[in-house]
Amino acid sequence: MMSRIETKFMSLREAGRKALIPYVTAGDPVASVTVPLMHDMVKAGADIIELGVPFSDPMADGPVIQKASERALVHNISLHDVFAMVKEFRETDTDTPVVLMGYLNPIEVMGYAKFAELASSAGVDAALTVDLPPEEGSEFVAELARYQMDPIFLIAPTTTDERIEKLCSAASGFVYYVSVKGVTGAATLDTGAVADKMAAIRRHTELPVGVGFGIKDADSARNIGAVADAVVVGSVLVRQADAHQDNPEAVSPAICAILAEIRQALDSL
Repeated sequence: MMSRIETKFMSLREAGRKALIPYVTAGDPVASVTVPLMHDMVKAGADIIELGVPFSDPMADGPVIQKASERALVHNISLHDVFAMVKEFRETDTDTPVVLMGYLNPIEVMGYAKFAELASSAGVDAALTVDLPPEEGSEFVAELARYQMDPIFLIAPTTTDERIEKLCSAASGFVYYVSVKGVTGAATLDTGAVADKMAAIRRHTELPVGVGFGIKDADSARNIGAVADAVVVGSVLVRQADAHQDNPEAVSPAICAILAEIRQALDSL
């Protein structure tokens, strides 16, 4: 039986389309926003949702997403709350894959087996754990596999060919290429360098390759979509939660307007 992620990428490939993967932080700016926003993003063209688990020290993220975690943690959003959000989303959307993106500490506190069991039962499809390298992740990956959940690993511009092979062999679902050196929302994209790295990654895997970090608008999404299987968009969306934190009802329309433009750009390829 194919996973939701495999099914999604297969249907996109058959349709000649690229995957659009928006990132938002669960519970930002308030918990009541998250599930309706997830549904609205799907309507705006999202193919897979990357849902951030709030964490006190999100080291891979720039100030925009750091502040999103802070806003969510003010409301004490926990892993259990994130599972509850996904479970509610699944009541009316059984097709859109959901990837949890976060850091190892809350998962270790919960325990790998319990995390995998609860995440799977809520309807989570994959986990992207930024600070867990594959060399140290075999136990966690094995627990995810028991529930047919995918481990998503990051590949950086500085990742060697030997390490790309190791990361790809441990991954399933898709591979996530971090297109810039630095934290989320930080640097300017070099599309040519991304294209070169795509070729290097594809020598080691047949999994779809998504690209994130630095995609800010329709033009950058179109440029990356020309060489990748998926584009991941985060900081530019999360900025809307910041801008409208005093009026949470305005968050979803603002985010979805950006997504709709990016979706149109990807569909023009």
